[in-house]
Amino acid sequence: MNYSKKIRIFLSAIIIMSVIPLSSCINNNGNSEPISKTEYMLGTICTITVYDNKSETVIDNSIDKAFARIKEIENKMSVNKSGTEVDAVANAAGKNFVKVSDDTFYVLKKGKYYSGQSSGSFDITIGPLVKLWGIGTDHARVPSQQEIDEKKSLVNYKDLLLDEKDKKAMLTKPGMSLDLGGIAKGYSADEAARILKENGVEHAIVNLGGNVLTINDNPDGNPWTVGIQDPFKSRGSVVGTIDVTNKTVVTSGIYERYFEKNGKKYHHILNPFTGYPMDNNLASVTLVTNVSIDADAMTKNIFYLGLDKGAEYVKKVPGLSAIFITKNKEVYVTESLKNDFQITNSSFKLIHDIK
Repeated sequence: MNYSKKIRIFLSAIIIMSVIPLSSCINNNGNSEPISKTEYMLGTICTITVYDNKSETVIDNSIDKAFARIKEIENKMSVNKSGTEVDAVANAAGKNFVKVSDDTFYVLKKGKYYSGQSSGSFDITIGPLVKLWGIGTDHARVPSQQEIDEKKSLVNYKDLLLDEKDKKAMLTKPGMSLDLGGIAKGYSADEAARILKENGVEHAIVNLGGNVLTINDNPDGNPWTVGIQDPFKSRGSVVGTIDVTNKTVVTSGIYERYFEKNGKKYHHILNPFTGYPMDNNLASVTLVTNVSIDADAMTKNIFYLGLDKGAEYVKKVPGLSAIFITKNKEVYVTESLKNDFQITNSSFKLIHDIK
């Protein structure tokens, strides 16, 4: 599938993703039309929109360079492509170390750190379970308990060995595999923003399937307004809005990828300990912070922890804020966001106190 297309859109347009930029503005030089390009990468729809009053050619080139960088990362780390570095590590599982690029080694190192920091609730070696369930593919199914138990035995971040000196990686057990889908998208957003900034972009939104990263403020000097996805509706339905400047906004929720079997919904956020989709009182978690790769990894652990323990985790991380949406449509916002978040959907209730 190829969604490559250059489009001009007015600033009031809504980019329909898990987290939805909603800002409407006209820059100080009177240019009311941003330049936006959309590509299908990383298994999702990715959009980069630049709001600078510069020539179309200059902006086009900047966006193209950012997308080229995302494609480079995808070609190294995607589980949906063959011949990647992630594939090579899996093929050598239980046999030998594999030399990887600086990009892949950095993401593996970050991923192993957050896997350990979460005590394994976020685990980048979850590949065997992800492939078994096939959620988000045309062969999604509910595996047998025996199948789940077999694949669970292959999931353990401690069995990922990293050679810092030579930038090599090894999975110690045959049959193990990596899945960097819970962290590579954040790294891609950070890298796309870096490329844009290096090419002189001053006001932009990078939106990689719900990993939103804002560059500076919007052209009129105000924060960007970002809509938070309703986890019970199709993409584009909003629970509320948040104002951000130079921040990343990352959401994980039960609506992103799922299938139904015998009246039960099975979503893609798997629990490495049970082998089944995570099951608690949360429908989605949105994190707001400075670095997208960190937010990407932390959302899965915080989702696993649930509302109360998840909120405690957020409080301990400097510069991290969160929005929790429960299955009974209650919205909890951490203290640092209380002045920036607004409910816009009357079917949800904002609860100010997090225990």
